[in-house]
Amino acid sequence: MSELNYINQFLDNYQHYKDYWNYEDGCVLMGCQQLYQATSDRKYLNFILDYLDPLITEDGVITNFEFGKHNIDGFNAGKVLFLAYDETKNEKYRKAIDFLIKNLMEQPRTKEGNFFHKAIYPNQVWLDGLYMAQPFYMEYETKYNKKENYNDILNQFRNVRKYMYNPEKKLSYHGYDEAKIQPWADKATGLSPNFWLRSMGWYLMALIDVIDNMSEEIYEQYREYCDLFKETIDGILQYQDKETGLFYQVIDHAETEGNYTETSGSAMVAYAVMKAARLEVISREKYEDLGVGIFDGIVKEKLKDGRLTDICWVAGLGPGEQRDGSVEYYLSEKIVSDDSKGVGPFMMAYAQKLMLKN
Repeated sequence: MSELNYINQFLDNYQHYKDYWNYEDGCVLMGCQQLYQATSDRKYLNFILDYLDPLITEDGVITNFEFGKHNIDGFNAGKVLFLAYDETKNEKYRKAIDFLIKNLMEQPRTKEGNFFHKAIYPNQVWLDGLYMAQPFYMEYETKYNKKENYNDILNQFRNVRKYMYNPEKKLSYHGYDEAKIQPWADKATGLSPNFWLRSMGWYLMALIDVIDNMSEEIYEQYREYCDLFKETIDGILQYQDKETGLFYQVIDHAETEGNYTETSGSAMVAYAVMKAARLEVISREKYEDLGVGIFDGIVKEKLKDGRLTDICWVAGLGPGEQRDGSVEYYLSEKIVSDDSKGVGPFMMAYAQKLMLKN
């Protein structure tokens, strides 16, 4: 089965991932947005509008949004609202953007200024959360808020680089507890103990999407993001599996029994490399074939009998004694097929491959 046939079959049979506004559906919606941008095929736009329309009132209220939960995941699906408004000029989508921004501005923060991952995870920054909120925040600032909070966005990335980056491994840790009290957190640094592939994938996608959504006129900030992206992508590429071109669930423990090349994170890396090459954030000549090769490796190794396989179902840190961030923990999580967290990035990566061709 070709990648396009697989994607269209997946969308034809898609059911909402949860009954509330969620980031998993957001991954699929973002895949549709980019496929629409790559192909101009309105079926991808219609998928987005058919999803959004019943959930948003004329006043812009997202009726199944988790009010009061202060969950950073709740902003990912909002990224497609900009496209919905641009294409339809329906004011309820513009109002829904304001609805989400208001909720984002109420998100609790660490003392250093980063959004909490969730209210139930106080003082914690996870790489995942940068993807969930920052590209949405940046697009809002660029289009509607005269770039007034550009410094706030950059500061949150600077804090991640300052506190979560390991210069020896050239990777960033999954989570950071500013309070340094979580069972999984190092008592001196507040860091979780390992490098989880999908969290690095979220981080890379956050960086390249923020770069794409910002104004290049703010040149010094633009260059800082580009330099940070290049450092991050070069760091993870040194762990690429030579045989398959993919990346391991626990990135730097390829030799550990039970470790495996994981699909969602590998798709995120492929997406980030191809998009960055297309935007010339990194050398197209040097990186384009690398990104395409990662994507083609996913198709060859993981698209089997009409299913996208080897997707880590979920992984996190805590709460409490649960999910301790050990290598053993990450390898104990369920491995599934056709999950939105893998298929969405696969769709995005495929769209980038098409855009590179065009």
